[in-house]
Amino acid sequence: MGRMSFVGRRLLQLIPVAFGVTFIVFFMVHLIPGDPAASILGIHATPRAVAILHHEWGLNRPLLSQYWLFLDRLLHGNLGYSLYYGQSTSSLVLSHLPPTLWLIVYAGVLSVLISVPLAMIAASRQDGVRDHVVRAVPLVGLGMPSFWLAFLLILVFAIKVQAFPVSGYGSGFFGHLRSMFLPSLTAALALSPVVIRSLRASMLTVLGAEYITTARSKGVPGHRLFLRHVLRNAVIPAVTVLGINIGFLIGTTVIIEEVFAIPGVGQLMINSIFQRDFPVVQGVTLVFAVMVVLLNLLADMAYAALDPRVRFDR
Repeated sequence: MGRMSFVGRRLLQLIPVAFGVTFIVFFMVHLIPGDPAASILGIHATPRAVAILHHEWGLNRPLLSQYWLFLDRLLHGNLGYSLYYGQSTSSLVLSHLPPTLWLIVYAGVLSVLISVPLAMIAASRQDGVRDHVVRAVPLVGLGMPSFWLAFLLILVFAIKVQAFPVSGYGSGFFGHLRSMFLPSLTAALALSPVVIRSLRASMLTVLGAEYITTARSKGVPGHRLFLRHVLRNAVIPAVTVLGINIGFLIGTTVIIEEVFAIPGVGQLMINSIFQRDFPVVQGVTLVFAVMVVLLNLLADMAYAALDPRVRFDR
């Protein structure tokens, strides 16, 4: 019962978060210079044609009136109608969501595969050469802008080596794996340094515990000691760090999808901003906010599942 009530409370927190996001995004979007009607009409943008579209879309109403109309639609499960694409925002976002989810999950998996071995190498030789190298080298990826790192990976692995495609989403499971590798690696290299530092610090704390000393005195092999005792306990705080940073990764996907021409939600948002497609920008931002809250909820659930000392009814 405690678990279900905890999940219920966290899901209820989506309501004020969604409300705050809609309020901020709605008014910020209307600060973007330009007129969506004029942008869509192009050379045919006469004053009469623009006025007709404003009336049809409700853009001639006061901003507060437009906002209440947007909220009324949202409460009925309607994210509005795209001004540029001519279809519902919900269907548009859902059709672009799979590539973004692929990118987030793939980057999370690669980040774990990179972070865990490096953190173990660093913790096994504290203040040694390997420790300093592991702590220093990943900081290059952390300090490098994601778009610049993406260009470097494209130059090396897509153009010179020609091992992976330059852009696109691919088709089929293995096609997605190959096409999404470089974008996911770009995100993973930006995410890994934080996870490595957190996991290394946790491992060093666990290595100083008495039960580790006892296990060593009993002759437990080093690799078995790390896998069964050290890593199992040290990974608990790192789960929270990984969950929070994957939440930040959702915002980074906007840039990565644009660089690699991935038809995801991030690229949809960039295109909609340039097209002044207000309903789509608001819908995508709301979806991003919900994804961040749900990821943090999953991180808390995983933390509680790994640590028996955590109780949901507190």
